[in-house]
Amino acid sequence: MQSTTDPIARDCDHMVIQTLPLFEMMRMRAATTARRHPDLGFSAPQRESAVRWVNLFTHTHRRLGPQDKEVVSPNNDTVYSNAWLDLSEGPVVIESPEMGDRYWTLGLLDAWTNPFAYVGRRTTGNRPQRTLVHGPGWRGPVPPDITQTIAAPGDDVWLIGRHLVEDDGEDAARVRASQAAMRLVRLDGSDAAMRVATWMDGRDAGIPSADRYLSTVSAALRRNPPPEGERQAWPPTETALQMSLPAVYERLRTSNQPHDLGGGWAIPVMVKTHWGDDYLTRARIARNFIGALGVEEAMYPTAEVDARGAPLDGSQRYELRFAPDRKLKVGAFWSLTMYRRSDCLFVANPIHRYSIGDRTPGLHHDADGGLAIRLQAEDPGPGVNWLPAPRDELFYVVLRLYQPHADHLELRFDYPPIQPI
Repeated sequence: MQSTTDPIARDCDHMVIQTLPLFEMMRMRAATTARRHPDLGFSAPQRESAVRWVNLFTHTHRRLGPQDKEVVSPNNDTVYSNAWLDLSEGPVVIESPEMGDRYWTLGLLDAWTNPFAYVGRRTTGNRPQRTLVHGPGWRGPVPPDITQTIAAPGDDVWLIGRHLVEDDGEDAARVRASQAAMRLVRLDGSDAAMRVATWMDGRDAGIPSADRYLSTVSAALRRNPPPEGERQAWPPTETALQMSLPAVYERLRTSNQPHDLGGGWAIPVMVKTHWGDDYLTRARIARNFIGALGVEEAMYPTAEVDARGAPLDGSQRYELRFAPDRKLKVGAFWSLTMYRRSDCLFVANPIHRYSIGDRTPGLHHDADGGLAIRLQAEDPGPGVNWLPAPRDELFYVVLRLYQPHADHLELRFDYPPIQPI
């Protein structure tokens, strides 16, 4: 990092830390918006064009597995729905169908990565809904069939949806039908899809050039003003940016500020609806965990070491046991997922199990009601809850808690350490 005795360098570093979430969100918009509309065709005739469709859902229809390498630390519980809203030309209505008793959520993130609103099981229920989302400049009548109105702080909003899937057959087909019924429309019911220039190649996740960063942040700021109360000096000089960008990005890559839970467990992300003035953490999450929802929707305790503090290693055998008086408390479901440390991806194994949780068929509880999970490379035999580890490689596990109860949210839950056998 540059010397803090240099006031120009210090001021530019601060500007980068403040605005980096805005740049990374614009990068994600370029990377995850659709190039092709199902009815209107390609957003531009040139394949290399940065023009994309917004106000249009894209969906995944199967749970990710070890063959999927695009996303690090993916979950194995849900399929995704994704959309970017552009509210510059008026409100957009999210139409969602009856969801039965399924867990589902649509998290709304503003351009500064604040998870400011939700539609879904926890907040609005599973009934058919029409949710109106509008930007800061809109004033108008709300139709009577609108079930919820959400005021967005800027013109750009990222919708990240998750739908729980029980299997890759009949249940996946039911979820696919629900996804197909989700639409983004105008107040008059017409398709809200529109073409926008995304300004960059979203596949390039490296340190941006100074001119790209400067032009992208400047354009995004005009559409998405800083959160209320956040004072900001912009722009810096391009020369100062050339010095600050590599230093700040490296600092964010290597810094580690998780919330220590004890027993080898930590939580990398703790936000409810707004990052407030913790700009450094906001920037770190934007660079390393972008798209994180608020903890009231989901928490992700992570363990990389065992009870002795030694790295988890696939050449060893371990047990994680939840005693009867230490059961995980969630309103939806929980799962424990295994990842290789080398690439942060799933571990291929003979039983095709990449996570284990309260919905796993045949889960075996101890006589006293406790639950023990074996983490190892070799099959431990019948009657044992086994989550396969990579053979002779370091690994880590993520405990996903959907709709966690207060004991977790208030960091009062005593997470058991992973014991070597």
